[in-house]
Amino acid sequence: MPVLPFIRNWPRLAGAFLSALILFATPIGAGADTANDPLQPFNRAMFAFNDVVDRALIRPLAVGYRAVLPQQIRDGVNNFFDNLRAPTTLINDVLQGKPKRAQDTVNRFLVNSTIGLLGFVDIASRLGFPDHEEDYGQTLAVWGVPAGPYLVLPLLGPSTARDALGRVPEFYIADPLWQPDETAVTVARFGLRAVDIRSRLLDFDRIVQMQVDPYLFFREVYLQNRQRAIMDGVRPDSAGKSEGLEQQLLED
Repeated sequence: MPVLPFIRNWPRLAGAFLSALILFATPIGAGADTANDPLQPFNRAMFAFNDVVDRALIRPLAVGYRAVLPQQIRDGVNNFFDNLRAPTTLINDVLQGKPKRAQDTVNRFLVNSTIGLLGFVDIASRLGFPDHEEDYGQTLAVWGVPAGPYLVLPLLGPSTARDALGRVPEFYIADPLWQPDETAVTVARFGLRAVDIRSRLLDFDRIVQMQVDPYLFFREVYLQNRQRAIMDGVRPDSAGKSEGLEQQLLED
């Protein structure tokens, strides 16, 4: 796995990206008029491209995936991929100075990887170790790096400059199924995960279809959901765990 060249160039790449983040960064608000979206023409074009790919490929696969596999197996696949993210979550728990969460992550990973059958069964939640996710974009936010402009990535969807930067180490660090030299393994890993996630969002298609401007809808959902994730799900009117995109869609 060609990690060493990346590691050697990482400080220079990170410096360039962070300089760009600071250059473009302005506060991101919740409303359509206040969001930091100077790249909107590009973002809308990329949003349209992603929508075409979704309609032509990902959604049909997700519909078939849901039709063929029973709920229990689909839940097991989702649990398996969630368990794979534990090392990334642990690294970011530590980087953010959250020892209690880091310990919960270790406990969850050990329990689910053993008696949970490699993570297919979420035994840890039943034992009192709650699930949570942390990523490098959240860590950068905790460190004070500004979000920068809103950005729609090809195939990956909504992001910000900061979150896009945070995706880079996630591909190279602590992901046992990220194998650049093994195309089949990499395509299978990300393809199955994409279809699994899309299958769990099929019920929300009708909500999206009701939106006057789906681009703005997805932008606001993403920005609000990311803010909740950075704050560990705590909002001014309530406290609790962020439920992710599904919960945010329900609330909207």
